[in-house]
Amino acid sequence: MSLRQRVGIASAAVVALVVALALLTSYLAVRDELIGQIDKELRSQAALIIDRFHGDEPLPGMSASAGGSAPYFQSVFPNGALTLGPLRLPEVRQAEAVASGTASAYLTSVSAGGAHLRMYTFEVSGIYYDGQTAVAIQLARPLTEVDNALHRLKLLLALVFVAGVALAALLGRMAARRVLSPLAEVTATAQLIGETDDLSQRLSVRADDEVGQLAENFNAMLERLAASRGELDDSMRAQRQLVADASHELRTPITSLRTNIEVLLAGGELGKDDRQRLLSDVVEQTEELSTLVSDLIEVARGDLPSESLADTRLDAVAEESLARARRNSPEVEFVVKLQPVIVRGNGERLARAINNLLDNAVLHSGGGTVELSVDAGGVTVRDHGPGIADDDLPHVFDRFYRGASSRATQGSGLGLAIVRQVAELHGGSVSATNAADGGAVVTLNLPTSPV
Repeated sequence: MSLRQRVGIASAAVVALVVALALLTSYLAVRDELIGQIDKELRSQAALIIDRFHGDEPLPGMSASAGGSAPYFQSVFPNGALTLGPLRLPEVRQAEAVASGTASAYLTSVSAGGAHLRMYTFEVSGIYYDGQTAVAIQLARPLTEVDNALHRLKLLLALVFVAGVALAALLGRMAARRVLSPLAEVTATAQLIGETDDLSQRLSVRADDEVGQLAENFNAMLERLAASRGELDDSMRAQRQLVADASHELRTPITSLRTNIEVLLAGGELGKDDRQRLLSDVVEQTEELSTLVSDLIEVARGDLPSESLADTRLDAVAEESLARARRNSPEVEFVVKLQPVIVRGNGERLARAINNLLDNAVLHSGGGTVELSVDAGGVTVRDHGPGIADDDLPHVFDRFYRGASSRATQGSGLGLAIVRQVAELHGGSVSATNAADGGAVVTLNLPTSPV
């Protein structure tokens, strides 16, 4: 059963219950009013009897305008003696108790002689009739007209109930269709997205209510899903590109390494110098592979876990990287200017980025001078080499990109790509320019704060 049907049935059931209670209340009110009118006439005639009856004359009657006298009456004495009227009335025992003063007057509905009657039993005292000082009078009026009116009323109310429930069911179904149409749209859109994988679908927001809020939240969810899908697709493309580039870069040193090893294994008439040259090539190619694999691992590390971030002295990290560069390149002169600043980040990844900047500058400095500075803007490294070709400037931070001046030297083409990745992971950026008086200037921009 659909939600629309359930809502329609629930609405019809609620309306049916309300209508039934209203009709029942109306019926009881009308019945009490009709019977109350009969009771009022019986009490009025009883008041006349109590005021005027002396025991040896007919019962005083009411005028026709006041409803007339009760057609049925009966006198009951405390000893059980009866004075009968046109019809013998029941409940004589209770009437004896009323006559003897042990019970109060009462009204009740009875059946006598096949007729449905409304009977009032009350005491009349202070009279002398057959030696009795009190007597209970029973007055009765037929309820035929009341019963007929109530029967017609029940039929009418039953018809009203059936019509009301049918109308409620129809209106409930129409209201459910109107109210739930946005939910149907949500279902249709979700089904369409599931079938077509199209996250560009959106719902129409027709009202500022709960259903409208559902549509807005659904659209916002689709926006987030589309953004996540885009990021995932970009990540997958980047991963596929990384694998493809890595495969390409690994193929050359592995092929060369394998060839040299096969030549060494074949033996033959290799001279000592040739064997030594091949062994040196094997060592160099092994180091190149190790560097490439290390760079690939660094590139593939992805985002920084939040628990690895801490306030880090950027100048201290740069100083450690400088000490490493001086050990590895003692022939290069380093000009240093370090200002104490703090960056929120991962010291290990920052050190790797600064190491790559220094290694890149040493590689292109030709044994000259390398300048390193740390200030509120981040880290800047400058060499005094030939600089970067204008065609290469837009691509120096791309993975595996090697400019024309770098292709003859050993390297993976991942050093500056790692610098850019570290910068972005720390909320910063990188830039590369050529100095006016020669050499390349590479800047690692980072959000810093003073010590």
